[in-house]
Parts: sequence; structure tokens; C-alpha cells
Amino acid sequence: MDFLPDPFRTVLAFVLVLGVLVFIHEMGHYLAARWRGVFVERFSIGFGRPIKEWTDRRGTAWQIGWLPLGGYVKLHGQESPADVTDEERARWRAGETFHDKPVGDRAIVVAAGPIANFALAAVLFAALFSVVGRPVGTATVGTVVAGGAAERAGLLVGDRITALDDQPVTRFEQVQSHIQPRANQPVRIQILREGRELTLTATPTPAPGTEATAAPRGLLGVGGGAPAYEPVGIFSAIWGGVAYTADVTVQTLAGIWKMISGQSGTGDIGGPLRIAQLSGQVAEMGLASLVSFMAILSVNLALINLFPIPVLDGGHLVFYAAEAIRGRPLPPRAVEMGFRAGFALLVALFLFATWNDLSNFGLFRWVRGLLG
Repeated sequence: MDFLPDPFRTVLAFVLVLGVLVFIHEMGHYLAARWRGVFVERFSIGFGRPIKEWTDRRGTAWQIGWLPLGGYVKLHGQESPADVTDEERARWRAGETFHDKPVGDRAIVVAAGPIANFALAAVLFAALFSVVGRPVGTATVGTVVAGGAAERAGLLVGDRITALDDQPVTRFEQVQSHIQPRANQPVRIQILREGRELTLTATPTPAPGTEATAAPRGLLGVGGGAPAYEPVGIFSAIWGGVAYTADVTVQTLAGIWKMISGQSGTGDIGGPLRIAQLSGQVAEMGLASLVSFMAILSVNLALINLFPIPVLDGGHLVFYAAEAIRGRPLPPRAVEMGFRAGFALLVALFLFATWNDLSNFGLFRWVRGLLG
């Protein structure tokens, strides 16, 4: 996509990445519903007025909405009988309504979306490994930010970081994980430069927007170099795709736990604006980088949807688990309150992520500059 001007490349990459991830997620729900005998009334990619709409021979309406920020699958009889009119209830297809299915079938349909995203990540990683090769662990410095902590410490492009505070590192992600919670703290860096082992000391600086927080996010001021790849066979690529998906999942959960426990800041939480920005940047780096980014984002989408928050798939699974234990559904009032709380939490997270995005883009610093 490097033939396109930057704004168009960013928008196109964002629509492509998010569209594929949402389509696979909703297709997981759709296929599971078909498997468990639930009729699907509508399959939508995007929201709002349809750009394109058609109906298949089974009666399912397919549409592409003009707002590419998600999608949904409308299951037949997904509402409770108490929430619909007698006319609507009379049109339900016997044996094909979602709410009439056993709790195990409903859980399968709901869980199939995140599972599809995990599967997509494994397939994308496997395809990348089989065509390009499996990435070999490296922590080689590709760029050094002028005036940053790394430049002041004497790090140079081409240096390979071998250890931080005597803890061996092999991947740049490990460097980031070690540096982020250590803002304003000296870090001992062991490097390999032209065959010589050197030890430097750098003090990570707080990331913009996190200076005044209880846990500022440390920045070293370096970027990773070009990844190295080794060729692998098809079976090794398939297994590597599964293993790498599991590794990304564990790393993501570890990062979330560090934010929850206060070991790191929340500056990395981003929303659609951040995804759009990263999509454009990664697309400029080539198809392999874009595929890898999509796979990592697919894992994140799966994990987010599995959070035990009502409204999300994970919240539904919690309700179904409670129903299986109790032997009957939760009281409607409890479900309603849960969904209200979950919706409020999601709105708060969206606003917080958008605030982070705008802060990282420098909007607030620009406004402060205008105000003198």
C-alpha cells in the first residue's frame, strides 16, 4: 500500500484490518449457530445504513454498513419471550430460536466468536512462517531517538541488547516489558557491539502524558531492527502458528495484569484512532508486517471479548455458567442490571482509550500551545 498517500493508506489499512477481524469473529458465531440449529436473521459487517445488502437462500440477510467499526450477527429468537410482542413471538421458527436452546448450545454459539479470532491468528502466523519464515529472537537496535535515554547512554544502531539488569533478553518485546515500569530508574544494559561485550547505564524517561501518574511508563528511546527469519517446513509452520498465538496471548494477559496491579501505566490502552494509526504505519512496512499485525490484533480482539463484562461475549458466558450451576436462568432484573453496568464500563473504557489516543497524537499539547 506504499503507493497510496499516507491518509488514504491509513484509512484503507484500518478498514481492511478491522473488516477482516470482525468478519471472522462474526463468522464464528454464524457457523456455530448453524451447527447448533439456530437460524441467523442478519449478518452485518459495520453499522448504520447498508452500502450493500442481499438475502441468501436460507433467508439470512447479509449487509455491509457504512460505519466500519464492528459488526454483529442477529440470532433468531435471541430476545426473551417476555421482551417481544405476541406478533413477533408468533413468527418465531419452532426449534430454531436461540433462547430455546440448551445452555451448552448457547455457550458454544457465544464462545465461537473469540475462538474464531484465536484460530485466525494461528492461521495467519502459520501462513507467515511458511512463506517468509519463523522470526528468530533478536533485540537488535534499529533506531535511536535523538536526545532520548538510549542516545545519552551511548547506544548505537546495530547494537544487540543481550541483558537488562543481568536478565537475559532475546526479543525486543522483553526489552519493552523491562523498561516500561522503570521510568526514572537506572537500568544496566549489556550489549554486543561488533563482537565486543559492553555494559551501559540508561535512565528511561517517562512517556508523554504519564509523567504525573502513579506509574509513569518508561521510554528508552530505541526501536527494533528488521526481524530475522529462518525457513521452516509446513508442519513446523502450523505448529509454530499455534505456539506463537499462545505466546502472544500469554504476553497480552501479562501486560493487562501489570496495568491492573499498578506495575505499569495505562498509556498503552488505545482505541480505534490508535488502531487506525498503527494500521497505516504497519501497512507501509509491507504485507508481512501487516499480516503479523492483524494476527496480534486478532488475539487482542478475542481476549477483549472474553472479558467477564456483560454485553461482551465473556459476560454472556458468565451468565450461562451461573445458569448451568443454578439449573435455571438468572433473574431478569439481575441480568438487566448487569448489562447496564457492563455498558457503562465499556463507554468509560472507550472514552479513556480515546483520551489516550488524542494525548499520544499531541492534540492536547497543541491546544495548550495555542492557549499560551
